[in-house]
Amino acid sequence: MLYFIGLGLGDAKDITVKGLEIVKQCSRVYLEAYTSILTVGKDALEEYYGRELILADRDMVEQEADEILKGADVSDVAFLVVGDPFGATTHSDLVLRAVNAGIQYRVIHNASIMNAVGCCGLQLYNFGETVSIVFWTDTWRPESFYDKIKKNRDLGMHTLCLLDIKVKEQSMENLMRGRKIYEPPRFMTVSQAAEQLLEIVQNRRERGDDLAISEETICVGLARVGAEDQVIRAGTLRQLASCDLGGPLHSMIVTGHLHPLEVDMLRLSAATPDALQDLRMTDSSTYTS
Repeated sequence: MLYFIGLGLGDAKDITVKGLEIVKQCSRVYLEAYTSILTVGKDALEEYYGRELILADRDMVEQEADEILKGADVSDVAFLVVGDPFGATTHSDLVLRAVNAGIQYRVIHNASIMNAVGCCGLQLYNFGETVSIVFWTDTWRPESFYDKIKKNRDLGMHTLCLLDIKVKEQSMENLMRGRKIYEPPRFMTVSQAAEQLLEIVQNRRERGDDLAISEETICVGLARVGAEDQVIRAGTLRQLASCDLGGPLHSMIVTGHLHPLEVDMLRLSAATPDALQDLRMTDSSTYTS
């Protein structure tokens, strides 16, 4: 059996009891190491689980999947994923490969940022399509995530923005020379994401477009959700551009229409006492920014 086991969002103890029991019985245990991270490292996980873990980077999962599946038809193999196993499409690909190879699989679910984001007080059923915000470079500055935020805003829906992670990335020079030299890990912060969005807003304003958001749109920054030191900050997009929420991982929400109860919850984590003062009421049960 091939087991896909979610690890949750915090530390080694966030694995479920069922998941831990399976980890202890497997012949090999892989730790997926590129779509997300926990607040603790591989050594802490090995100590708590009582098992050696094999790091599975992007190259292994996407190009050497047969190595992970090897022997899973006659023994138990575990594939550990931070959050929930189906938070990334890569893992659906691994399921399909297992099925095509005649290998049975089972999923042990856990908390994911996709549902834990409700900790900020916004109601999960008011979220639209989730978007990813990537690091810009000098020559690549995509704005497609803004267009999806606009679609959500037009429907009054909130947008969860998952922020870029660069792990085991190569520079263009090393890539072209075929050198296996990797850049230090980088994790996008809420302030960096907000700055990129502000630049897009300015670009669209100069083009004369109808704006989906502005500098005063209420957003929510989240850091290390599920950890003991998690941070939530609600404020305008401009305010979040100057907020320091500490270490990774960060996520951001661009709000849509807000129910009064959601507004009350956001006030608990407001960046400043007046952060939400410019909200407008469109009817007796709806606020907007």
